[in-house]
Amino acid sequence: MCLNKEVALDDVIEILKEKLDSGGSVTFTPNGTSMEPMLRDGKDIVVLQKPKGRLHLFDVALYRRDSGIYVLHRVLDFDKEGGYTMCGDNQFVREKGIRDDQIIAVLTAFHRKGKPYTVYSVRYRCYVNFWYYTRIPRHYYQASKSRFMKLFGITPKPKKEKEDYEYEYE
Repeated sequence: MCLNKEVALDDVIEILKEKLDSGGSVTFTPNGTSMEPMLRDGKDIVVLQKPKGRLHLFDVALYRRDSGIYVLHRVLDFDKEGGYTMCGDNQFVREKGIRDDQIIAVLTAFHRKGKPYTVYSVRYRCYVNFWYYTRIPRHYYQASKSRFMKLFGITPKPKKEKEDYEYEYE
């Protein structure tokens, strides 16, 4: 029997950590647009496990910011002090200085429309490389699009507001 209930990650984080520490995996549906197009807001399911050692380039990690917010972003670089530089696939501002003690889990797979994709598949690796190496052209495209829309008085469609970071936990 599987009951799906939308809960705040803070409410179940201890259960998640306990399951991860015992070698298990955790699945949930993340909310937010920072990892689009790979992970769609409230539609796709992620599978997370406790990382085995340090994270690698392009790993997607669940971590907790010092402010207490939980984030699921990709490793884009490493700093000299051993920290990670993280960023969502749909973002351009990098977050530097993420420490190992902030990392909770790492993405091992995700499900879209019921179909599983592992982080080891050729299709996934091609996506990651394409998305990373086209960051600069995509950034200029987005900036040009925004200027064009502003110049001609076009307003984008308003996005739905989320009150808090909530996750569906299975």
